[in-house]
Amino acid sequence: MAEVVLEGVGKRFDRAPVLEDVSLTVGDREFVVFVGPSGCGKSTLLRLIAGLEDLSAGTVRIGGEVVNDVEPADRGVAMVFQSYALYPHLSVYDNMALGLKMAGRSRTEIDARVRRAASILQIEDLLARKPRQLSGGQRQRVAIGRAIVKEPRVFLFDEPLSNLDAELRVQMRVEIHRLHRELGATMIYVTHDQEEAMTMADRIVVLRDGRVQQIGPPLELYRRPANRFVAGFIGSPKMNFLEVTASGRDGDGLTLQLPGGSPLALPAAAGNGEPRTLGIRPEHLELRVPAAEEAPALHGEIFVVERLGAESQVHVRLPGGERVVAITAGERELSPGTPCSLHFAPRRAYLFDAADRTLFPAPSA
Repeated sequence: MAEVVLEGVGKRFDRAPVLEDVSLTVGDREFVVFVGPSGCGKSTLLRLIAGLEDLSAGTVRIGGEVVNDVEPADRGVAMVFQSYALYPHLSVYDNMALGLKMAGRSRTEIDARVRRAASILQIEDLLARKPRQLSGGQRQRVAIGRAIVKEPRVFLFDEPLSNLDAELRVQMRVEIHRLHRELGATMIYVTHDQEEAMTMADRIVVLRDGRVQQIGPPLELYRRPANRFVAGFIGSPKMNFLEVTASGRDGDGLTLQLPGGSPLALPAAAGNGEPRTLGIRPEHLELRVPAAEEAPALHGEIFVVERLGAESQVHVRLPGGERVVAITAGERELSPGTPCSLHFAPRRAYLFDAADRTLFPAPSA
């Protein structure tokens, strides 16, 4: 396997920047996930590593070797695409073996590699079938097997689970995680689904508009996001955001006025009276019915209750018209129109400045 290093990587299409100054290192045997909304450049970045797109700027190194001008087939990478791209007239065995046959490998070596990959993926009994005889999850395993037989230095996955239903996506997440452990492989995985990123990655690279917003382990990004975008993108349901006003200071602390007038004291360095954005995750809000006066708190009325079984997502409308979401136990009897209050520990709050940078808690270095 191999380390992947990107230095100042950029890509333009017709002079329009798609990626700008991307620098990062994917360690040997590490599982790194590129995540971000559609159009942020994550798939383009993966294709630049694979050699399927030409760089506009910067350098790509794989295993210490600069590969800017190296053909895709010679980079030692294997890519699994969103579409399975299997040949319908070939058996599973022949789909997995085709690349090795074209590379001139011996029949004995091809057979050994295909059967080893089939064993790892637990599809030995499917080798004689045609793709039309397989389920979506089985087809995706064959596509992954086609990559495994190449014995690449780096595996690249471009949203490989997006065509599967919810149950199969969960199952295949577990399978890819297991595959990473068994192969000890360097893997780079692209998804727009933050849940996939959180559950699979050693480290996550969050992209927005072609620029890296933050890089770090999943829980670091969840607990200490660098800015409002990362805070809102990582976590489900997404973080609640409220506009607040700084009304006073006490040493290194800052007092904020919440919607409805309740005070909140935070140890953040910020100017008095300057508007700021407060963030609170739904899972950190305690819903109380009837409403309680204990501060800090948000007061409002229940607007919508989404019952999910073990938990419910409760949408609350505040007096100023803002809406926030709280998570509570699923067995609670709650009705729209009921007055309520939402309570939280100050240490669970997030504060962002006018440029959307995180003031509290301080992001990790």
